[in-house]
Amino acid sequence: MKKFLLTTLLAAITLPVHSVVENPNVITEDAGFKSSVLIDNLNNPWEMLWGADGNIWLTERQGKQISIVNPISGEYKALYTFENAFAAPPHQGLLGMALHPNFLKGKKEDYVYAYYTYTNAEKGSASEFGKIVRLTYDAQAQNLSDETIILDHLPAGDDHNAGRLIFGKDGKLYLSLGDNGYNQYANSCKEIRSQDIPSVEQIVQGDFDAYRGKILRINTDGSIPEDNPRINEIKSHIYAYGFRNPQGLVFVNDKLFNVDQGPGTDDEVNLVEAGANYGWPHIAGYQDNQAYQYINYSKVENCDKAPQYDGAVVPQGVQVIAQKEMDVELNHFKQPLKTFFTVPTGYNFNDPKCNGEYICWPTVATTSIAYYPKDGKIKSFQNALLVTGVKTGTLYRLPLDANAKQVQGEVVTHFRTDNRYRMVLVSPDTSKIYIATDSAGYIMGKDSQPTKEMANKGAILVFEAK
Repeated sequence: MKKFLLTTLLAAITLPVHSVVENPNVITEDAGFKSSVLIDNLNNPWEMLWGADGNIWLTERQGKQISIVNPISGEYKALYTFENAFAAPPHQGLLGMALHPNFLKGKKEDYVYAYYTYTNAEKGSASEFGKIVRLTYDAQAQNLSDETIILDHLPAGDDHNAGRLIFGKDGKLYLSLGDNGYNQYANSCKEIRSQDIPSVEQIVQGDFDAYRGKILRINTDGSIPEDNPRINEIKSHIYAYGFRNPQGLVFVNDKLFNVDQGPGTDDEVNLVEAGANYGWPHIAGYQDNQAYQYINYSKVENCDKAPQYDGAVVPQGVQVIAQKEMDVELNHFKQPLKTFFTVPTGYNFNDPKCNGEYICWPTVATTSIAYYPKDGKIKSFQNALLVTGVKTGTLYRLPLDANAKQVQGEVVTHFRTDNRYRMVLVSPDTSKIYIATDSAGYIMGKDSQPTKEMANKGAILVFEAK
């Protein structure tokens, strides 16, 4: 890869200066691995992919740009900035990216697909919509151009946009969309729509508001695949539904797995099937009546004047109707393969160490999922799902059975650091694990105390077995 003049490049895109890190050490207790920092001060990295050019392809959410990073030297180049994206915390801006299956294969299909959120308001404070666009890559000039809309006016908001984008072996694009943080905090009075299915008329009119909390399956021209499932007798872009904030997607052969963030409990690892319903908001995790009950806070009397609901603990004095998980019967409901974590009814969510805030709740806030192959070089990792979460700076390894359909045994943890892990990537030769970290946020530190001090801000960390 060519060397680039970082000062000139970064001045043009007004980002914090980042470079190959002089001190390569990552402080982790996993003694079986060598660890280093490839690059830092990225502007909130979200997606990482391996390109056929040997680079790591990267989206920077708040930087609103696609970049490439040399996985050995850490050399960096920004390729394209989405000026129309609306970037703001916690989940707005440039999110998912997918490279065409024929990318750099000499077939004139050097296309890069990306998903970002935006607003039409002149002084908007939150994203209104999301769109999938396609760019064309010129390998000789190393630039992207010709931004073309594939699918527009997808629902978005200021929270839970999910936005993971991936190609299946069927040549279709899969996109995860969250519930936009409805029924909690500033969105407490908005009713969750993860169970809604659009009408034929809405689909024809391009009204995709009911796509919240769904995984979509899309032709590369934005149209609806003929073999998409019919849900409630309606065929749409919807492949599966009933999700909260599904930030991770991965294919293992022809099987699609995802992770979905839970409310106060029950982050989920799911095997995603066509037409299946994953329960949210009526069910979180297993249908077991443990700790979680669905409270439709939008039905609270004078909701706009009531205290905000955090999604786990009802404010004192507010009268609500709670629906137990076992009291609801959902069509096509499918249980998760694993949860982080299921706790009993009566669990105390008001840990004084965290002032009752979410960082102490029994979830890991799952953010990505990858597959480590059964013939990989790191024997202890073989045939396993790798999951990241932002609350503890930990990689979670979930061994699979021989058919890669079930999680076998207990979750194994690795690479604990004082960071928020956003994305995990396995190198093509399987010898290294790369993890992207958030630029800022709130974590439970290695000393089991909540903190906003990150060890590696906006970084790509590298872990290699000794």
